[in-house]
Amino acid sequence: MSTIRQQLSTRHVLGIKDLTPEDIRLIFHTADEFKEVINRPIKKVPSLRDITIANLFFEDSTRTRVSFELAEKRLSADVVNFSASSSSVKKGETLLDTVNNILSMKVDMLVMRHPAPGAPHFLAQHIDANIVNAGDGTHEHPTQALLDAYSMQEQLGDLKGRRIAILGDILHSRVALSNIFCLTKLGAKVRVCGPPTLIPRHIAELGVEVSYDLRETLEWCEVANVLRIQLERQNIRYFPSLREYSRYFGLNKELLSGLDGPRIIMHPGPINRGVELTSDVADSEHSIILQQVENGVAIRMAVLYLLAVSRS
Repeated sequence: MSTIRQQLSTRHVLGIKDLTPEDIRLIFHTADEFKEVINRPIKKVPSLRDITIANLFFEDSTRTRVSFELAEKRLSADVVNFSASSSSVKKGETLLDTVNNILSMKVDMLVMRHPAPGAPHFLAQHIDANIVNAGDGTHEHPTQALLDAYSMQEQLGDLKGRRIAILGDILHSRVALSNIFCLTKLGAKVRVCGPPTLIPRHIAELGVEVSYDLRETLEWCEVANVLRIQLERQNIRYFPSLREYSRYFGLNKELLSGLDGPRIIMHPGPINRGVELTSDVADSEHSIILQQVENGVAIRMAVLYLLAVSRS
């Protein structure tokens, strides 16, 4: 693998909002090379063999946590996993004290998921370690947006002018916000679609179109990125029932077969099968959901590698 000595414009990846289009393209270029690595018989490189990374997950996550851990191990980093459910956080220790105690063990980078929006930004002002935001509340999830856009680019080439629809629970989704920032920075045309109760009131100010008509949106778009209904973040009812939601905003084979051609189907996972997607759509030849998972490891390898380069 050739060494890329270019650097990101920031020492943290806290959100897509903080990255430049050049940063995003550099991450994609680096991910191309790491994707070749992880498809070799020996899937490991010594790039981060002197780096220790702590994964701090204050919210449950299987997919993202495993993806980051695999990326770290593919880069030969030393990995420490931290779970809030079995930590001193439950005994009343503050976030900053918890992190400082971990850093005192000579940790170089933190990958953090936290239910409070802005938590990684707060830490970035108080500690020296590089921080990667693995999701903060309903704010951002930058590496998910990067892997989504990277997966789209693999299918479509340059995303400038491409029509991308983000469907579903926009209100509670950190994936939606990061996707909007990422895709608009790359020149794509973005439309959000869902029930009016799940569309933030002023989202059009971010430069996206808003629609409440699923069929018309599917006729317009080239890619449909379908979001999960996040019932765990909903303390009131935003629609009558899951059956009602599925009827008006769920993707099924009959709906897609009525369009003028195939659409690329994406989902950040986990999927509520039969709600936002039927199985025959999720598992169809036009779905790139499993490619997103594979690309997630390459993108996270690229982000961690580039942050390590910035330390040297």
